[in-house]
Amino acid sequence: MRRDPETCKLRAPLKRSRILHMALMGTPGLYSELEASQEKPFLLRALQIALVVSLYWVTSISMVFLNKYLLDSSSLQLDAPIFVTFYQCLVTTLLCKGLSTLAVCFPGALDFPTLYLDLRVARSVLPLSVVFISMITFNNLCLKYVGVAFYNVGRSLTTIFNVLLSYLLLKQTTSFYALLTCGIIIGGFWFDVDHEGVEGSLSLTGILFVVLTSLSISLNAVYTKKVLPALDGSIWRLTFYNNAISCVFFLPPLLLLGELRTLRLFVQLGRAHFWGMMTLRGLFGLAISYVTALQIKFTSPLTHNVSGTAKACAQTVLAVLYYEETKSFLWWASNLMVLGGSSAYTWVRGWEMKKVQEDPNPKEDEKSSMRV
Repeated sequence: MRRDPETCKLRAPLKRSRILHMALMGTPGLYSELEASQEKPFLLRALQIALVVSLYWVTSISMVFLNKYLLDSSSLQLDAPIFVTFYQCLVTTLLCKGLSTLAVCFPGALDFPTLYLDLRVARSVLPLSVVFISMITFNNLCLKYVGVAFYNVGRSLTTIFNVLLSYLLLKQTTSFYALLTCGIIIGGFWFDVDHEGVEGSLSLTGILFVVLTSLSISLNAVYTKKVLPALDGSIWRLTFYNNAISCVFFLPPLLLLGELRTLRLFVQLGRAHFWGMMTLRGLFGLAISYVTALQIKFTSPLTHNVSGTAKACAQTVLAVLYYEETKSFLWWASNLMVLGGSSAYTWVRGWEMKKVQEDPNPKEDEKSSMRV
């Protein structure tokens, strides 16, 4: 039987919408939602996208500054990074379980997957959880030892590690133009490290945690793709398992490193302001997973990367203004190199994906000349 070409055109976006909905909720999407969104006027859709992108920016930037406050604030003076990370994971786990319970009690009011710990699933998630623990630990230690402005530059190394791990683990090659943009990122990072070192505002410990943070973020992305099928493609189930397992793994170092004694001597331990900020950080840990998936759903993965690069630029400027830092022209130039290289990499990868969609079977001589 011959298919109507118009029907075929409509089915492709419907299938992509269903996959995105499963990634968010772990349940099949409804075709009626997409049909309704297609009928929305342009102005309404533009306002929706602007609202989602703004929500992502506010959540992400607020989370970084809040982390910096909890880990390296002169007014707080708390030297317990493992406890801060443990409490963040605990709050996120309890919030996930609370939302799951509410969804069961009020099925029509809240759409959230049912969450419970399955030891068989936990074993399959364990390798990713170890990477996740490394990622959040190194990320918090990075914020403790470097400033927010340099933190954004250091996080750009994630792109470099993505390229390396794609080749080492997935045997995927990278085009010459993409490697060229990676060279620009590395150059900008090197100039920034040299400049911060001359000013005496950067230590080897800080550089080490910056590199380990970027590496663990890249590993987390690779293992997430492998583990998601075991969780029915649900981002919420993944968030729940990662944070629940992390709480267990953080208990031994919390006891062995003497942070409980540090907490007993902490003068602000009984203040509501301290616990309020700690709980708010746990809430942001859950919110960032949601707004990231939401931004991808309303835009695209490529637009999400562009938004992340622009957000990093705004965050750098805000950090310099908020902490009243004075930076030289060379410092700004190195930051622009990193941001420019990151933007160029995103554009090149988007252009390559579009080219593959248009011509899925390129000639062998074209592939060999463009990829290394």
